[in-house]
Amino acid sequence: MSRHPPPPALSEAPLDPGLYVVATPIGNLRDITLRALDVLAGCDLVLAEDTRVAAKLLSAYGLSKKVERYDEHSADRSGPKALALLAQGGRIAQVSDAGTPLVSDPGFRLVREALAQGSAVYPIPGASALLAGLSVAGLPTDRFLFAGFPPPKSAARKAFFEELAGIRATLVFFEGGSRLASSLADMAAVFGPREAAVGRELTKLYETVTRAPLDVLAADPKMDFPKGELVVLVGPGREEAATAADADTALADALTRLKPADAAAEVAKALGLSRRDLYRRAMELKQK
Repeated sequence: MSRHPPPPALSEAPLDPGLYVVATPIGNLRDITLRALDVLAGCDLVLAEDTRVAAKLLSAYGLSKKVERYDEHSADRSGPKALALLAQGGRIAQVSDAGTPLVSDPGFRLVREALAQGSAVYPIPGASALLAGLSVAGLPTDRFLFAGFPPPKSAARKAFFEELAGIRATLVFFEGGSRLASSLADMAAVFGPREAAVGRELTKLYETVTRAPLDVLAADPKMDFPKGELVVLVGPGREEAATAADADTALADALTRLKPADAAAEVAKALGLSRRDLYRRAMELKQK
């Protein structure tokens, strides 16, 4: 008896006209979805960042399709042709080199133009380095911010991180191997010793996830010029306790809308302070 069931047959249902934003594997070719294969098999045209990468993916699954380049350098040439095909009822699959299109790539332009002309746009979800890294980093996932690639120069990079320092969420970045060590050093200088993780080659043969405070990661020799695709995740900073001045400011605002008891309840929930103490202070402020 075979250990692996045979792969299900591709759907023979025709695709509706429109633009299909198709997620592709970030490493392991088996991470592609069955629906993505249905779309790639049934579309009229594949638009890709790199036609060679897309051709290898199609070949791996025995598919033969017309593939054209679509990136920031070719959009002015290939975009109008794609829009014309969509206007005629064509079916186009838009793919990136790896992962979900539009995440840190210029594909949003075609989506926006397709929507503007009234063409349908369909998401075909799947692999994403952003979400793959977030799922295994061991950092809070209830709130996160994807910030893309940091600037290449240290001064601009530190200013970029300063803008993000006050955000109470896990921060997610993409970074290149040649800049990883210097980027981690700048993160440590701006964010301090926050918990962090670096994911390398996720879903590939040599997948690694290194978890440590930022200052430890910045000093780790393994972070010097690593090969492969990288995702850097930085945990949220510790929230500072609200001060008496913070409470007074919040209460003063709440008292313009609410009774003292309700104002105290609202501020207690927002700042994590004692409702009883806030009620007494609200009465004092109201008498003043």
